[in-house]
Amino acid sequence: MDDKQQVSGTNSKKRSRWFWPMGLLATGMAGAAVVLRGCWHSKMSWPVRAQGCSYQVCTGCGIKRLFDEDAFRGYGPYSYDLERLLAHDHAKRMKNKPEQPSTEHRSAS
Repeated sequence: MDDKQQVSGTNSKKRSRWFWPMGLLATGMAGAAVVLRGCWHSKMSWPVRAQGCSYQVCTGCGIKRLFDEDAFRGYGPYSYDLERLLAHDHAKRMKNKPEQPSTEHRSAS
């Protein structure tokens, strides 16, 4: 029985010896992910109205995002170029726009 206790005692030491380096590695990788990610855009400005649209600007990095005034929230992708955001929004609206039925009158025959 002493042999089993000694074996289990050495196994717990080996496991705890590897626990710290693995924890440090995981913490380091999580920190690197945050650094590589860059700005999280958590501090956005109040909506700005220009060129017939509303958008917000990140106070940390200056990136822009379109803003829906009715829902009072930002939407769409982030970009530094406002024209690019407007073009993306216009293309998305045209894609989702239902096709208008023809107003042409046809005879029954």
